[in-house]
Amino acid sequence: MENKHNQRRTFLKSTGAAVIGSTVLPMGFSIRNGYAARRETLKVGLIGCGGRGTGAAAQALKADKDAELTCMADIFSDYLEESYQSLKKINPEQVKVGNAQKFVGFDAYQKVLDAGVDVVILTTPPAFRPAHFKAAVDAGKHVFCEKPVAVDAPGVRSVLDSARKAKEKGLSVVSGFTFRYDFPKRALFSRILDGEIGEVTSVFTARNGGGLWYKPRQDHWTEMEYQLRNWYYYDWLSGDYIVEMMVHSLDMMSWALGDRLPIQATGTGGRQSRTESQWGNIYDHFAIEYEYENNIKGVHFSRQQKGCSNTNKVDIAGTEGFASVDVGKRIHATMGSERWDYKGESNNPYETQHEELFASIRAGQPMNEGELMANSTMLAILGRMVGYSGQTITWEQAMNSEHKLGPAAEDYRWDLVVEVPPIAVPGITKVV
Repeated sequence: MENKHNQRRTFLKSTGAAVIGSTVLPMGFSIRNGYAARRETLKVGLIGCGGRGTGAAAQALKADKDAELTCMADIFSDYLEESYQSLKKINPEQVKVGNAQKFVGFDAYQKVLDAGVDVVILTTPPAFRPAHFKAAVDAGKHVFCEKPVAVDAPGVRSVLDSARKAKEKGLSVVSGFTFRYDFPKRALFSRILDGEIGEVTSVFTARNGGGLWYKPRQDHWTEMEYQLRNWYYYDWLSGDYIVEMMVHSLDMMSWALGDRLPIQATGTGGRQSRTESQWGNIYDHFAIEYEYENNIKGVHFSRQQKGCSNTNKVDIAGTEGFASVDVGKRIHATMGSERWDYKGESNNPYETQHEELFASIRAGQPMNEGELMANSTMLAILGRMVGYSGQTITWEQAMNSEHKLGPAAEDYRWDLVVEVPPIAVPGITKVV
């Protein structure tokens, strides 16, 4: 009989394989073979035409030469047109979007779903993701779903429900957790899950960077338009920066731990440099500790403050060694009985995720990352909740929270005024 150490190593290896199996195609499956199996045109619809959406659409068309972009949607006509012009320059042969297939407004996403597409790219601000994902699955569409997939627990639960329906319908769902498609990271985390550094005892993630973009207020904008054009800085639209951006780091923390769920989290945060009203109501720093079974700890530290040193790394400690990822320096290493550094092939993970999505569709072997993308998003939401409140909150409390940050999808209109909560104060602000 296996001892407990080996039993747990076997468990982590098997769960890791399941996770990797949800992000790479089945053993023996070739992207090229799957692609050759079904050559008919796949029609793609883009919902959300900002920079990320434009990039995702270009990568999708590059991934599959028999895919065509046939319709586009955004709430802003200028974003849509800029995106269209960019995509026409990049790949004019595969962009088949006429004026009648350019949809603008809060209901534009539904018009894309009604336009006969096979695959949709969901790249709007995160607040819209649960409703758009649900509508796409209900309409029987394959989905590329940018991270994060929600801004609050009710949204996460909606995504989980839609993901189950997608699986029942045989639809492919690929998330924008791009690091899961990076060959060096796949190799590193596979070795960790194979037990190369023993039992993982702690994971430390840090991502420190500077400031980002801002859209100055225009006289003709309503308050709704102003906030939507500056969506990153409002927690009801972005989930705060820990949810919108740092979720990548937390996803790698989860990956190293076999995608187990934490018991609870404790932390803090605030805003020290990004203090003016133009920055909405989000924080500029967080420090969160996640507690797992067997006293395993996950720690996340991040800031977005100008003039400070920057880093983006994950350090994983085990009973028999250590592993490290430094995103900026492209370091992927384990230090157990001997040191291992990744020396293999490099790839563009942004392209790989679309290559594997289209290959799965053409092969009739759907891949579904719905649960993974929801749980990693919820890790970040839990971090925001404990940072805002200063309280220890369990995973169960957070997941079952009924606290919703923004309006329902059907209530959006240009004259709607969303009451933005004041900047959270740990020890005072209530989140559950």
